[in-house]
Amino acid sequence: MAGHSQFKNIMHRKGAQDAKRAKVFAKLAREIEVAARSSPDPDQNPRLRTAIVAARGQNMPNDRIKRAVEKASGGGEGDNYEEVRYEGYGPGGTAVIVETLTDNRNRTASEVRSAFAKHGGNLGETNSVAFMFDQVGEVIYPADTASTDEMFEAALEAGASDVASSESAHEVICEPGDFGQVADALDAKFGSPEASGLNWKPQTTVDLTADTARTVLKLIDVLEDNDDVQRVATNFEVSDDVMAELTD
Repeated sequence: MAGHSQFKNIMHRKGAQDAKRAKVFAKLAREIEVAARSSPDPDQNPRLRTAIVAARGQNMPNDRIKRAVEKASGGGEGDNYEEVRYEGYGPGGTAVIVETLTDNRNRTASEVRSAFAKHGGNLGETNSVAFMFDQVGEVIYPADTASTDEMFEAALEAGASDVASSESAHEVICEPGDFGQVADALDAKFGSPEASGLNWKPQTTVDLTADTARTVLKLIDVLEDNDDVQRVATNFEVSDDVMAELTD
């Protein structure tokens, strides 16, 4: 299934992600700051609640979360970030969605366009690929966290809509509006997840060769290294044989 390969893709890049933890925390803090400007109370602010749950899913320290909320409610002197979503195609016909929070739309558009161009892709118009994805809440646990049946029952009881279990992981899927309650319930039962957040889940996937997958992964890494980029979603899938080549 696509969800399984999506998790393998995540794990393949996890080492690089860990090395960028400070940058990841900075992006999570930016999302919290923007969300908290309408209200610093997560019980009254669903977007802030979602941002905080996602930050905890990445093991962001509570004091860092608190500082981000306080910065947003401390007088409004922070940067004015604008939400901009970019869409396009990468190598092999891979659909790519790039979500950003930027204080300079022209700079970000230029950098995103350059990243696509340098890695065999091209930037498209808004909604040029979004229709190929569903926006969902996602909570991922290692496979040894619980049995398939136990995770399935716990997830459905928490309000999830689907669970995909493999030898590597349990991927719990829910509606975006249910993400906070699902993540909280699973955290209470199983502890912190491997990853969690709102994601774009592809309706169908494209298979890539090892060489093409390497190029797509380079594109993703360049995009994710950009300070303005919050999330990158793709619809590529790789076989076990190709994954073995990538990890050699």
